[in-house]
Parts: sequence; C-alpha cells; structure tokens
Amino acid sequence: MRVVVTGMGVITPVGQDVETFWKNIVEGNCGISVVDDPLYDQLPSKVWSVVKDFNPAAYGIEPAMIRKQDRFTLIALAASQQAILQSRIKSGENVRPERFGVVFGSGIGGFQTTALETVKMANEGPKWISPQFIPTVITNVPAAYISIRNDARGPSFSMSTACSTSTHCIGEAYKTIKHGEADVMVCGGVEAVCTPMALATFGNMKALTKSTDPMRASLPFNIHRGGFVLGEGSGALVLESYEHAKKRGAGIIAEVCGYGCSSDAYHITAPRPDGTTQAEAIRQALKQAGYSSRRDNIYVNAHGTGTLLNDTVETLAFHLAFGRNASRIHVSSTKSVTGHLMGGTGVVEAIAAILALDRGVIPPTIGLDEIDPACDLDYTPNKAKKEALTIAISDSLGFGGHNSCLAFRKL
Repeated sequence: MRVVVTGMGVITPVGQDVETFWKNIVEGNCGISVVDDPLYDQLPSKVWSVVKDFNPAAYGIEPAMIRKQDRFTLIALAASQQAILQSRIKSGENVRPERFGVVFGSGIGGFQTTALETVKMANEGPKWISPQFIPTVITNVPAAYISIRNDARGPSFSMSTACSTSTHCIGEAYKTIKHGEADVMVCGGVEAVCTPMALATFGNMKALTKSTDPMRASLPFNIHRGGFVLGEGSGALVLESYEHAKKRGAGIIAEVCGYGCSSDAYHITAPRPDGTTQAEAIRQALKQAGYSSRRDNIYVNAHGTGTLLNDTVETLAFHLAFGRNASRIHVSSTKSVTGHLMGGTGVVEAIAAILALDRGVIPPTIGLDEIDPACDLDYTPNKAKKEALTIAISDSLGFGGHNSCLAFRKL
C-alpha cells in the first residue's frame, strides 16, 4: 500500500507556519538568539533557539488548556492543527474514526513543568504539588490530546528515542498505514526544554556550543564547530493511504517511500565511530525507495548537529551508504538555522526535505566558511541552490544509538 503526505505543520524558531519556515531556512535567516536573562549568567552556554511570541489561542487552543498544559503540548497541538487543516481530514466525515490514528512523541516531555514542580516540592512541600503533574509531563500527552481533540480512535501511541523521536514516529505511522491498520495518521514530535536545568545538563556534558555569537553558534560540518544549540519546536505530518487520499480528493504533497532504522548498540551518548549502523538505516530507506544513482537526483537533510563526533561519523555513514556516488549527493543541515529541536527535529527536517523536493530548492548550511576536511561532501554552504530533485531523505541520530531515516518522492 502506498502512503502519501496530505498535510504539514510547524512551530519553530524561524517560523510558526510552513511558508514562513521555508522562506527563512532557504534565505538562511538564523533563529538562534542570545540568552539575555541574568538567571542564566552562570550557565556554560549563552545561546539557544526558542519560539518567540507563540500564541496558542491563534491555533484554537482554549484558555483553560493554555493555563494547565506544558509548553511542549501546546506547541505540538499548534503544529498538528496546521497539518490537519491543510489535509482537510475530519473524523466521521472523510475518515472513519477507528481508521484515524496518531503517533506523536517527545524526547524528554514536559520538562518546564517538571522543573517548576520540583522547586515547589523543595520550597513548599508535597501538598502543593499539582495532581495534574504526571498527566501534564509524560511524553504521550501530545499524542493523547491530538487523538482526543480530533476524534482519532485508531492506533494511537507515543515514541521517545531522543533526537530520533519524530523520525521514528513518522516511520511507524507510515508502517501502520502500509500494513493496512489505518487510513490516516497524524505524526510528528515536539520538544520544549529551554530552561536553566537543560542548558546546565547539556552544557556540563560538553554537548553545547560555547559561542556567544548566534551566527557562529550552530556550525555543522565546519572545522570550528563546538557543539549544538539547544532549541524548541514541533512539526506534524498527516499521512494517508494513496487510495484513501485520491478517493476523497485530497491534495497530495509527496509520497513516503522508505523508512529505515537501526541501533548503534555502542554507547549511550556517543555514535558508533565506524558509521556502519547509521549507514544501515540510510540503506534501508534508500532500498525501499528504489533509489538509483543513475536515475535519481537526491537531497539529504542531514542530522548535522555541529558536534565534533556527529558530523564526522555522519559523513562516514553517507560514504558507506552511497559508496562511490557519495560525492554526487546534495546535503545540508538546517540546524545551522533552527538550532537543535531535539524530539521535534526529525519531523521539522523531514518537512524541509519534502519542501526541497517539491520546490526544487536545496536550503543551505549557513556559517559554513571552513569545511572540516573530514567532512568532504557537498553540504550546500551558505547559499540555497536550485536542483531538479527526484528523491529526498532525512536522517536522525539519537542518544542511545537510535538511528532512523525517511525517504520521500514526488508523485
């Protein structure tokens, strides 16, 4: 069974709708900013990538929910609502409720609420802890509310695989439809952890950049890269069986044609250094997609975090997956513009890949003035490039060694 994309939505530091997001990543308009709160002065990283002026009410979210829910759920609901509206899917009208499902995840969950309630527990005691604390912070809350608010009674679950979360969610939604278990799935991921605690822990791990210049903070594949930029955001896709989409006259944006996943089985934070397991996930997606180096012109939206280990290992994985054709692939990392959106990064980058395929434009890797010799591919430095693409892939590599890759084609 063929599976297609009929809706997309984003809430990101560079755009709270798909068109604004696309314009900014193509133009290289960076969403990273300096943390200007004195509370953060002692923290090891001074930049982040946050969604500014987010208004949940603009996406139909009620005041009571805005007041009670963690930011990660509100951002997820806003992104999913955009995708659902674009797809024009409505339970009970053009999809049976029991054939309508959700796979939506987060790497960490309601971190902001956890931090606030922890302080409350320490300062005021247990009787002041909210009885809604657990159903506000657990990672499946966005999936649950998307299901409830849209009467999606089919397969509904959440995944949490660190920075691979939303790529895995899309892949598992794709498989659910492909195996005939649903007709329509809303899928994606979210993260909203920009707090002192998160900056402290990632900073103490030596994972974050120490740059204080937003334009020199996220430097994928650059020899001067020094770590990733903590960000927040969400993306959502509506996936649908091709037959169901055609029958109801839906607008089809792209076809999901491949999904691969693997595990490094190596280390909880460091990637397997030989690139073999990361390459396996890419190979699986390419094989399912029927990729041909002779016939296809491919764009790769890389995980490209700007950490020393990721970028060299990922480059090695591309060499292993594409072989002698690796020098011909078009690659970029949109994290140079957005920062690292953690559990939301995979779906946001999948949307970037779909748009690149649809519009024939490869978004750039900005700040790439000195390429690391160990990163020896075409990373589309600094300026977008027009290309007639036939296939696009997006790969994600998560803490714990969780690797995933998606492939898309035009119909």
